Amino acid sequence: MNTTVDTSKVAERRSLRFESIDDGLAELDRIAEADKQGNLRAVGNWTPGEVMSHLAAWIEYAYEGFPLKPPPFFIRWMLRLRLKKMLEQGMPTGVKIPGVKEGTYGMEKMDTQAAVERLKQAWQRLKNREEVKHHSPAFGKLSHDDWIRLNLRHAELHLGFLVY
Repeated sequence: MNTTVDTSKVAERRSLRFESIDDGLAELDRIAEADKQGNLRAVGNWTPGEVMSHLAAWIEYAYEGFPLKPPPFFIRWMLRLRLKKMLEQGMPTGVKIPGVKEGTYGMEKMDTQAAVERLKQAWQRLKNREEVKHHSPAFGKLSHDDWIRLNLRHAELHLGFLVY
């Protein structure tokens, strides 16, 4: 029996908005506390540890290298046209990278508390304005502020599937 959830139709998903990395870090503290109290649950397809390891991995890729090649020029052009809207309004649910098993990368099975710490460390690199070494395969070179905004929108999307 397939238990995969259509994430675009999850009613319990929370709507989040992070204006800064500090907002995201505060949410991670709330998630960690809810987990310790036994009140954290995932309403999508991934465990809390998978959600946060995925978010951390996509930040880390900018420093260590991305696991995928850029898509064809036309796709990159289309994505670049949508970037401003994504940075302002957020990312859509249910998007999958074509040809990639599971539809994306970086969902490691991790303990929730360890994943919280990993994501905090990744966000701290961004907050400290550590220079990224690799540009986004989808969007190309971004300003550091846009890279932060993109990762905050990404976190809003995925952390919204963790409820407490």
